[in-house]
Amino acid sequence: MAFGATFDACVLHPAGLRDLLIRLAMTGLFRARWTDEILDEMVDSVARRRPDLHLSQLEQTRHNMCKAVPDCLTTGYHNLIPGLRLPDPNDRHVLAAAIRAGTEVIVTENLSDFPSAVLAPYDIEAQSPDTFVLHLIDLAPETVLDTVNAQASALTNPPMTVDEVLNHLARTGLPRSVANLRSQT
Repeated sequence: MAFGATFDACVLHPAGLRDLLIRLAMTGLFRARWTDEILDEMVDSVARRRPDLHLSQLEQTRHNMCKAVPDCLTTGYHNLIPGLRLPDPNDRHVLAAAIRAGTEVIVTENLSDFPSAVLAPYDIEAQSPDTFVLHLIDLAPETVLDTVNAQASALTNPPMTVDEVLNHLARTGLPRSVANLRSQT
């Protein structure tokens, strides 16, 4: 069985990174998980930073994410939240969801909010998106490269080449992963 990864809202905010992570989840390399609460945070964050987008567009993105990744929604984790201690109490729901889902990884930009000493008893590790994708490249380099190629092929407004997609991903938090992928082509 594939390992599980719970995505924090911060890694679902940038559209290109979100698209890549969803596409990678669709390959079956891992089980992607999130919650309605995580998706609420994502939608709120994008809406604040992108007032040009209508709420209906963001809700459609949310719907498409859940449709693309079967069994992605974690539920039944709220009772775990009060017993968890993290530097930012607002992140306890992410850890609770990861525990309930039995995922091994929390993918987040906020690594300091998920100290390894707190996560270790649950056999969970916090990883940046760059580290997470690097691990996926180690597991299945051709699958990750094919996924980036498919992502570039799907972009039409505006269209982007694979190199442009890689440049964008490097700027949005995947510099080491992009360097690794470029070294393989």
